Amino acid sequence: MALITWTASEYGTNVGFADEEHQILFGKLNKLYDLAMSGAERSATGAQLDDLISCVVDHFAHEEREMQAKGYTGYERHKAEHEALLGIGGDLQAKFHAGETDVTEEDRVEETGLRSFPLPHHR
Repeated sequence: MALITWTASEYGTNVGFADEEHQILFGKLNKLYDLAMSGAERSATGAQLDDLISCVVDHFAHEEREMQAKGYTGYERHKAEHEALLGIGGDLQAKFHAGETDVTEEDRVEETGLRSFPLPHHR
């Protein structure tokens, strides 16, 4: 079951690379959610969490390069949003690998911001 479904009408940016990367991120987030909700081995869930966060880091860097190249006027605000989300993700990742938290319940997903983790994007 998907946690979140990418649709052009809801999440599309009309920026080809961004929409493609967002769809990939949604897929990785949904895979993490499925692993966590199905009781998969902790190592598999952790590996998927690591993969998601790595891809988010790469995506944000790509998006920021593109925004700078095009002189996007909201760059600083958008970069700050990225940094905040990376802080949430990094905190979750560190706590998960330290055994201090799990990604196993819907409310845990909401509490950590995981549902919104890949969503902020420019139009």
